[in-house]
Amino acid sequence: MRNTMKSLKEIKTEMKTLNKILIAFSLVFAMSCETESLLTEESISNQTAGAYFSTASGFEDLSKSIYPLLRPIAQLRALTLNGTDIFSRSGGFRNVNTELNVNFDTYGPEFTEGISEVQDFWVYHYKAINRANTLLSRAESIENVGSYAATRDVRIAEAKFIRAYCLFSLVQQFGDIPMPLVETTSANKEVIRVPSAEVYAQIITDLTEAEGVLPASASDYGRATLGAAQHLLARVYLTRGWNFGNSLGGTAADFEQARVYADKVIAAHPMVADYKDLFPKKNEDVTNQTHGPADQNYRNSETILSVQYSNNPLTNVGENAYAIGDQVAGDSGNNSHSIFGGSHDESPGSPGRTSDYNRQLGAHSTVPGVWRLFDPETDTRYHLNFVEKVYAVVDNPGFVPADGVAPIDIQSGDVVVEYRDWNNPATTLEERGKDVGGNMNYAVINHDQIGKIEESNYHNPNHHPMMWKFWEPGIDYGNGFGQADHPLMRSSEAYLIAAEAIIKGASAGSIGSASDYYNAVVNRAIIGGQLGDADMANDPNDLSSLATKSYRASGNVTIEMIMDERAREFMGEGLRWYDLKRTGTLISRSKAFNPWIGALNYIKEHHYLRPIPLAEIDLATNEVTQNPGY
Repeated sequence: MRNTMKSLKEIKTEMKTLNKILIAFSLVFAMSCETESLLTEESISNQTAGAYFSTASGFEDLSKSIYPLLRPIAQLRALTLNGTDIFSRSGGFRNVNTELNVNFDTYGPEFTEGISEVQDFWVYHYKAINRANTLLSRAESIENVGSYAATRDVRIAEAKFIRAYCLFSLVQQFGDIPMPLVETTSANKEVIRVPSAEVYAQIITDLTEAEGVLPASASDYGRATLGAAQHLLARVYLTRGWNFGNSLGGTAADFEQARVYADKVIAAHPMVADYKDLFPKKNEDVTNQTHGPADQNYRNSETILSVQYSNNPLTNVGENAYAIGDQVAGDSGNNSHSIFGGSHDESPGSPGRTSDYNRQLGAHSTVPGVWRLFDPETDTRYHLNFVEKVYAVVDNPGFVPADGVAPIDIQSGDVVVEYRDWNNPATTLEERGKDVGGNMNYAVINHDQIGKIEESNYHNPNHHPMMWKFWEPGIDYGNGFGQADHPLMRSSEAYLIAAEAIIKGASAGSIGSASDYYNAVVNRAIIGGQLGDADMANDPNDLSSLATKSYRASGNVTIEMIMDERAREFMGEGLRWYDLKRTGTLISRSKAFNPWIGALNYIKEHHYLRPIPLAEIDLATNEVTQNPGY
């Protein structure tokens, strides 16, 4: 064996020789290379914004940045939903006339220029405008634009749309406002309020220029399109035509333009056949839930523009760093599933805080008269919007309905609370629950008890049904985490814009008269279409009356009918305060429908405008005039 194997000494000698050869080879290789190519360093992270945005790829990334702020903007609902004839911050209507309500949406002394709701609305919209202005200001600095020129022009049109969208919201809320049209590159504390008429003129200029460039369908779903520009033009012309306070520069010709643009939208974006297909699919019995995130589809011909969400946590994040209030969800994702009240965590058979019913914060409580605008038997929107029965999710054996009542066994899937339809109240004890001496194994709450019901072993006091138009099954429990896209523009609104414009003097359109446009929206929602009944309460705010009237147009359409139908069709979609302001019905309808506003009687004419935020006034180097009444 010694003769066939190398000694350890021999092996070491050979290894030393091999190492010398490798070292020599490495030196020769290094000397043959150019020193500069080995030492050249390219810094990706340290390049300036100006250098990056001057490239086609950088400018394309810049164009994406103008959209994310639509998420928090859509969540700033306190100034668009509450304080109206549909929603109230407080749902404890039993306490009206007996307790003080300090929520600002009663228009009382708490509604000042210092509240976070006003500040956040102002800040987020102006941040979005500055992002749009940044893109517009840098558009001409792209180097070697070449084949990217056509795409660049579309991105410019998108930025003009976003700027117009935000300016339109601001001018409606605050009246005369600052109107920056270039990128902010340095601190400027001078606040110059531009007359509303000039703001409207700029909005229309931006949108008409965008209309000439934007494509019918976007390269990336969710970007602004031709239809979005035309739909917003229809809104803007309609609003300017009403000419709030004779300050908008509106004329009768604006109504004609509103109808013309509404027809363009209708032609390109037909309504879907079933209203329920527009929103998350779910079963009211959550113990028999057959839907989840995987079978939802929010892309359809009717939805023109929506705020995008997804099932990817990395792309579902919202920008909440600028908010000083609590409206913008701390959790990522859509929060519209969790803010419309009606929680039943305390009811028998509830597993507590789980995704079965998920979280139901009472940020926006539906006022009682709103249910009575719908036909509960035929209007599909009623069944989509409101939970009529609450189910036990887990077994609850030995539940005691009330003191002195024998225990009962509640099983998963049993009804524990029923909200009776407004036109079918429980009138006998046999129809009521055992908690009030009745025969039923579940609590029964009549419509006139919504927000007023006494506490029971089945529920807390002052309860009202969940408004779960936007509720999503199968998502994590929390304030956010929603994956559903939130609609900003739907073509059904174009029908009602056309109807309203015709009422105000516009000529008949492609569909026909105001009644034809109006009935198209009603008929889509009614089981049986134009042959089905559509009966609402004759007086929605007389909760004791069961008298009815049809809400289908059979001749002339009135603004009141338009407002009722917009309440039914766009409940919770962020349009209501604007509708009331535009038509001059904010005070009359809010006092009639909203128990708190009617009882406290704080609301006055100056509330048609919001106060300029205190922080904006305090930081300004010039004197800024506050809106009257604040």
